[in-house]
Amino acid sequence: MTIAATAAAAAAVVGASAATFVLVRNQLRGEVDNALRGRALATAEFGARFSRPPRLPDIPGAPTERFGGAGGYLQIVDSNGTVARPASTSVRLPVTQTTLDVASGKRAAYFSDATLGKTHVRILTAPIGKGAAVQVVRPLDEVDHALARLRWYLAAVAAVGVALAAVLGALVARTVLAPVRRLTSATEDVSQTLDLSHRIVVDSGDEIGQLATSFNRMLEALEQSVGAQRQLVADASHELRTPLASMRVNIELLSRRTGVDAADRERLLATTIEQLDEMTVLVAEILELARGDEQRFEFEQVYLDELVGEAVDRVRRDVPTVEVVAELQPTLVRGIPGRLARAIGNLLDNAAKWSPTGGRVEVALAEGELVVRDHGPGIDTEDLPHVFDRFYRAPAARGTHGTGLGLAIVRQVVEAHGGTVTVENAVGGGALFRLRVPLLVAGVGAAYVPGKS
Repeated sequence: MTIAATAAAAAAVVGASAATFVLVRNQLRGEVDNALRGRALATAEFGARFSRPPRLPDIPGAPTERFGGAGGYLQIVDSNGTVARPASTSVRLPVTQTTLDVASGKRAAYFSDATLGKTHVRILTAPIGKGAAVQVVRPLDEVDHALARLRWYLAAVAAVGVALAAVLGALVARTVLAPVRRLTSATEDVSQTLDLSHRIVVDSGDEIGQLATSFNRMLEALEQSVGAQRQLVADASHELRTPLASMRVNIELLSRRTGVDAADRERLLATTIEQLDEMTVLVAEILELARGDEQRFEFEQVYLDELVGEAVDRVRRDVPTVEVVAELQPTLVRGIPGRLARAIGNLLDNAAKWSPTGGRVEVALAEGELVVRDHGPGIDTEDLPHVFDRFYRAPAARGTHGTGLGLAIVRQVVEAHGGTVTVENAVGGGALFRLRVPLLVAGVGAAYVPGKS
């Protein structure tokens, strides 16, 4: 920032100095040009009285000293190149073809610079009389001296301005970048201590303050993510400990050669295989929960009624003792078919699990809302807020088959699709789940009828 501020100030000062120098130079040289024009005009008016080119002695006030001092110096040139100049000087002004063109009337008057001896002069060549031109000369010594002094003054001013800009730029940069240094220090502390609870004090609403606020939000999100991961690991360790211990006991009993009859051995073997199957499901669900937020899938158009109908067909096939009634309207959403199917399947499996033999599960889909109701015992009021928590199992469910992760997966999938899922006790008994996902198009095509292709 210091370098940038200094560079910007230097460019501005140098530009202003250059512009000032050009303006002053043009002004001074403009005054010289005006004086030359006046002298040439007076000479031309006098020469118009003669039928031939006038001689210098004929022109009143014609200077005889070298260059005429501040008043100027005259030289007359006819169209043949004959030159008339003051007798007291031997200085001859440059005569070119352009000069002869002016004398013969082929070209208008023009200005030019020249160095005669060691003197820098300004020359105006203008027509005078018939077939002649006058060259009026004036020295530029005073102008050149003034411009030289001005050049040094402007260089000094530019140097002082750049130095002052550098000092002020350093002060401003130090002040402005103080929050950035605090932010840098905070990031270094977090990287060294891994303490995600650290926060930066935000005392301004400018861009730096917004950056600090964004950093605090990032730390908060990271802290929540790490906390969730730690909780998942702790819960998974707790849930895995019991089946592992049970399998270890069964395997130790099976390894004994005596003390276990054939019937007990078959029973222990079947129990161990069942526990292994439960652990396989548990590990798979833990992995899905752990990777669910990190996985990135391409969303596509999904007919939600088809996914629900397929899940209904599967439950009817796997749980024939429960009646599943479905009323599905065509529903088109944008999402990930596999994950939506898993969430819907978990909801229906949960409803079927809690339905008594001969009971009924009612499924309805309309306007992006899926309603699943069972006619089981319902959910205790104190358990309702925790139904979708990981590994949570109500006291009434602890003796039943399950991992406590099915409904947690439902909530994760639905929230990843920008939707919501809620649960309540239905009027007349049983639990009622409402799953909502944003609609893409409502009422598209014909409804999917479960059990029919």
